Amino acid sequence: MSITINIYYSGENGNARKFAEEMENSGTAELIRGEDGNEKYEYFFPLRDCETVLLIDRWRDQQSIDLHHSSPMMKTIIQLREKYDLRMSVERFVSDKDGIPDSDEKFIKR
Repeated sequence: MSITINIYYSGENGNARKFAEEMENSGTAELIRGEDGNEKYEYFFPLRDCETVLLIDRWRDQQSIDLHHSSPMMKTIIQLREKYDLRMSVERFVSDKDGIPDSDEKFIKR
């Protein structure tokens, strides 16, 4: 079972994008990708909202998330969120252990 967390970072004057760029350029994002249990850590930019960045963050299980939250990277993330004065909204999804139903599979081109 994987847990996916969508975090929408919003700010002003391009600050959300600057935050994501600093996370990448400082190597912090790469360190997070290397943490035990991290399955995905990628930033995306919505076409219709230039002041928001979407982080898709997927972990193997809740224990992996808890370990991440107690890691030194969290201090860096919090400092950068404050530096860029970002607001957040969060969505959390738990993977379906049975996978994609056959009724949905026919709509997916692989």
